[in-house]
Amino acid sequence: MFMSPFSIAVLSLSMSADAFAASVGRGAAHRPAFATAVRGGLVFGLIEALTPIVGWALGVAAAGMVEQIDHWIAFTLLGAVGAKMIWEATRPAGTYDESAAARRGLVALVATAIGTSIDAAAIGVGLAFIGANIWLIAVAIGFTTFVATTAGMMIGRVVGARFGRIAELIGGVALILIGCAILVEHLGLI
Repeated sequence: MFMSPFSIAVLSLSMSADAFAASVGRGAAHRPAFATAVRGGLVFGLIEALTPIVGWALGVAAAGMVEQIDHWIAFTLLGAVGAKMIWEATRPAGTYDESAAARRGLVALVATAIGTSIDAAAIGVGLAFIGANIWLIAVAIGFTTFVATTAGMMIGRVVGARFGRIAELIGGVALILIGCAILVEHLGLI
């Protein structure tokens, strides 16, 4: 299935929203220098680019068994990830885990990047089922995440962690809409 550049951009922005939220929290807590923010962006971007490829590979291995329901799987995965992002973004202020994004050290940075990229692996599975170009999408997601997390750390210095929740909410809604579009298209409703 061909995904339009607009769909890839929306998917990339959606996948980077939770990493952006985490990086805003990290920036608010640590006030990083620009070089530190770039290094953090590179870690997040690389991991966020690799995880949909891993998910895609798993999806390709199982695709022959689930061809008749692949659009439902993509819809369910995108919807579930989107709903989780919305839930995380709308939880009461005291329950939003901004401290997880603010831990120091490379190990904590990598762990946070992996934690925020698990959803990208699920998306990769869904992309395998619809036959999307995973390489282009992975590069787009990785680059978008690099830019978003670098900017997020720098923004966090100024505006604090609140703005990250808004980005995560918008990203969750966008994922649900992409999932609905895939379902509608595969069911032949448009």
